[in-house]
Amino acid sequence: MNKSPNILQTPIDYLKGVGPNRADLLRKELGIHTYQDLINLFPNRYIDKTRYYKINELQRNSADVQLVGKIVHLKTVEQKRGKRLVATFTDDTGSMELVWFRGHKWIKESIKINQPYVVFGRTNWYNGVYSMPHPEMELLEEHKKNMRITMQPVYPSTEKLNNKGITNRVVNKLMQQLFIETRGRFQETLSNKILNELNLISKNEALFNIHFPKDQELLAKAKFRLKFEELFYIQLQLISKNIVRKQKIKGLTFDQVGTFFTDFYNNHLPFDLTGAQKRVIKEIRNDLGSGAQMNRLLQGDVGSGKTMVALMSMLLAIDNGCQTCLIAPTEILAQQHYNGLLELVKDLNININILTGSSKTSERKIIHEALENGTLNILIGTHAILEDKVIFNNLGLAIIDEQHRFGVAQRAKMWHKNSVPPHILVMTATPIPRTLAMSLYGDLDVSVIDELPPGRKPVKTVHRYDSNRLKVFKFLKDEIEKGRQIYIVYPLIQESEKLDYKDLMDGFESVAREFPLPDYQISIVHGKMKPADKDYEMERFVKGETQIMVATTVIEVGVNVPNVSVMIIESAERFGLSQLHQLRGRVGRGAEQSYCILMTSHKLSNDSKTRLETMVNSNDGFEIAEVDLKLRGPGDIMGTQQSGILNLKIADIVKDNDILKTARYYAMNVLKNDTNLSKEENAIIRYTYAQLAKHKNIWNYIS
Repeated sequence: MNKSPNILQTPIDYLKGVGPNRADLLRKELGIHTYQDLINLFPNRYIDKTRYYKINELQRNSADVQLVGKIVHLKTVEQKRGKRLVATFTDDTGSMELVWFRGHKWIKESIKINQPYVVFGRTNWYNGVYSMPHPEMELLEEHKKNMRITMQPVYPSTEKLNNKGITNRVVNKLMQQLFIETRGRFQETLSNKILNELNLISKNEALFNIHFPKDQELLAKAKFRLKFEELFYIQLQLISKNIVRKQKIKGLTFDQVGTFFTDFYNNHLPFDLTGAQKRVIKEIRNDLGSGAQMNRLLQGDVGSGKTMVALMSMLLAIDNGCQTCLIAPTEILAQQHYNGLLELVKDLNININILTGSSKTSERKIIHEALENGTLNILIGTHAILEDKVIFNNLGLAIIDEQHRFGVAQRAKMWHKNSVPPHILVMTATPIPRTLAMSLYGDLDVSVIDELPPGRKPVKTVHRYDSNRLKVFKFLKDEIEKGRQIYIVYPLIQESEKLDYKDLMDGFESVAREFPLPDYQISIVHGKMKPADKDYEMERFVKGETQIMVATTVIEVGVNVPNVSVMIIESAERFGLSQLHQLRGRVGRGAEQSYCILMTSHKLSNDSKTRLETMVNSNDGFEIAEVDLKLRGPGDIMGTQQSGILNLKIADIVKDNDILKTARYYAMNVLKNDTNLSKEENAIIRYTYAQLAKHKNIWNYIS
């Protein structure tokens, strides 16, 4: 093997043309510490210099063009402020002007009249003449000698770098120097088998053509090769983590399908399971009986029946002599899970309890004792379950609801609640686009519940402008007449709480005018109310004593009123797609047709229009999540704590979805046939993988 991997770890200070000051700036501004970091600074875009135009081919639009010709005349022209230098530039088809507003003396002295030049710049058309201000110029004979960059790369930069003279041209020169010092020879990182099957160009060709592409075709090949490689090694790491965990981390084996599971399935199921629920339960049963620790992500839209799958998994754990717990991000959700599960297991001899931040000391004492002596079978709760003083007798399965609200460290805490790590099932109703799931949760096995329970009709969604409000009110009166209830939701954006509160109160007053007492009763719920008042209003609505609930987004998670048939979302343009989809999931819980009405003003940005159109056209959470990912990017979707998670150098998990799938397929194949990468054919992959792990170039960003 040649020495290039080692030379690439050379500090950037030693590259000719850098020196200590520039090195310091490159480190701070672009994170470039070594030759390797510089080679991985990929251009944002390219200026195409593959063509030489003739003057008679120029168009009257401002475009960057390159021409070959001679300067036949130079003159200085007086103007209101100072002077300008004008050169007449000709080729065999016509003439144009080159113009300079500063640096006259130096330019005048350096220009050679009647010598062939190559000029490059943006053209202007004025008074029947083409002109090019401050062109880049090079004598034709020099131009032929230089490293031929026909498509000029434009690199990422910052204001500070430009101010300190590290322009795009300087970075370009440094890149050329790097290729000279390394002789353009780089260690191959992919096996011959992969290179041949995918018809990929070599690492040397790819790096040369990403920085100095000869033409568009070679550039496309270089991009594909480098994107594939980056995604391949990320997938290799995630998948091998999964395999290693299954081999090394032994889990409890649940080989009994006992009386609790069977009795519940045969006698107490409130409705038939959907095909998707049955498939997912089967996947979970296989994991639990495999002898390896389960780590599974369960995705399903609001109302798809995840809780039922969770309960069936819990019953399996209890049948095998283990305890189980379910952790939810908020007290409202924990309470809802507790009430729901209590109702479902009321005829089984199962001990179930709830532990949250507001549990009284006396209650805690009872729970702690029952957990330690093993008489408590199921514990539902919030973060409170993660506290060190909560000790289980034999925890076999931990279920985490809405994973994105829990950090990785909190998930790891569950592992230490038992001598053998419990099985982990992570549930989410926020559909994670497949591309993100592959990248962020690639080390978890993924199950998807992709059908709704029978009898559920899809919610009809429409977009209405404020000017249609009277028609919307008329529709609401008709629905109330049929005995249905209504949600009206206002946005809540923390920074402008006063404004939001005012919107909500104004909204409440206009609704109260339109739906007066005693014919109509209205509840109101918002963040400034005391918990007791909030509960009272919720309770009235649940019992059907009020027909309309005016609220902020408090109801996004955790309220289940099957009789509600209409969800009105005010200022819908202020909501994100996933939030709109979650809110819509609060209706359509009964057998009647439900509606979601998105109200907005006429002023809408393009992104807002896309969001509203997506909501009107689709009820599929995954489709919606894909659009959301395209609009917001991966960082925003995962929330701030995870936003740095995929700091990719060249690939883009949204745009390069197909390359990601190919990379995952190849990574799986390699590991399936050679788990430890010990075969000779994978020697290059094993070596590269070890280098990347050592220098943490790629995946120090992955949780």
